Amino acid sequence: MPSLLDPYILTSIKDLSLAAKTTIDGFMSGANKSAVKGTGMEFSQYRTYMPGDDLRWLDWKMFARSDRYYIRESETETNISLRLLIDTSASMDHRDGNYTKMEYARYLAASLAYLANMQGDAIGLYTLREDGIFSLAARQGFQNLNRLFYQLEQAGPKGKFTHPVYYKDIYSGGSRRELLIFITDMYQEKDEMYKLLDLLNALRHEIIVLHIMGRNEMELDYAGYTTLEDLETGATIQVDAAKAKQVYASHLDEHLAKIRHDLLTRNIYYRLLVMDQPVDEALRDFLYKRSKGY
Repeated sequence: MPSLLDPYILTSIKDLSLAAKTTIDGFMSGANKSAVKGTGMEFSQYRTYMPGDDLRWLDWKMFARSDRYYIRESETETNISLRLLIDTSASMDHRDGNYTKMEYARYLAASLAYLANMQGDAIGLYTLREDGIFSLAARQGFQNLNRLFYQLEQAGPKGKFTHPVYYKDIYSGGSRRELLIFITDMYQEKDEMYKLLDLLNALRHEIIVLHIMGRNEMELDYAGYTTLEDLETGATIQVDAAKAKQVYASHLDEHLAKIRHDLLTRNIYYRLLVMDQPVDEALRDFLYKRSKGY
C-alpha cells in the first residue's frame, strides 16, 4: 500500500492547505523518533500524549489545528521572518513520472510555510520569473498563510531565470532576523542565480538553497535514443541514454559538487532533494541535518 505522503498522492490533493496540513501531521507523527530542535525552522519537538503525562504541557493550539493531543517537550521562541523564494522559470516544468518540479516545489514551500506559521513566525513569498518578481510581504497569521497558498497555486513555470535586474526590490527593513529559503532546480546559463544569491547575502540574513532534481535526471533514465529539450531555450539534442550514462554520471557528480562548493563558500546552506522522496521525509531529513550542522 503506498504511503499517504507519496509525492504522486500528495500532489493529487488539489487543496494546497490540506496537502500542507497532511504533510506536517505526518512530519509531527515522526518527530519523537528524530528530535529536531532549535530556532528558525528547526522544529521545537512535539510528541504524542501518553496517559499519565502532565496535562499542563498539552499544546491546546495544536489540538485545535489537528484534533490530536501533543506534548511540547521544549519551547523555543523563534521570532524570525521566513521568506520563501520560488524559482518559477520554465525548467521547473520538468516532469519525473506523474508530477513536475514546480508541483514538488509548491508542496514543499506550502509545508514549510505551514510549519513556520505554527511556530508563530512571519512568512513571506517571492516567486521569481522572467519579467520580475511577485512578492507577498512577511506577516504572521492564517490569513496571510492562505494568501501565500493562493499565490503558490498560481505560480509558474514560464520563461527563463534571467539576470537579477529586479532583485534589488527584495530587501528587509528593520532589524528582524530573516531566514531566506530558495527552492530551485539551480538551472542557470550565466551564473544568474549566483548573482541573486550574492545580492541576498549582502542583506546579512541566513540563506538556504533547496535544490530539486528528478530521479530521471539523476540517473539519465531515458530508454534508447531520446531527444532532450531545454525547457527554457527550446534547444534540443539527440542522446543515446544507454551509451551516455557513465559519462553523464561522472559529469553530474562534478556539477553537483561544484554547486555545493560554490554555495558553501558563500556561507549558504545547501540541500539536494530528489523528487521521489516524500515531502515529510524530505522535511524531517533537512531539518534534522541542519540542526546537526551538516
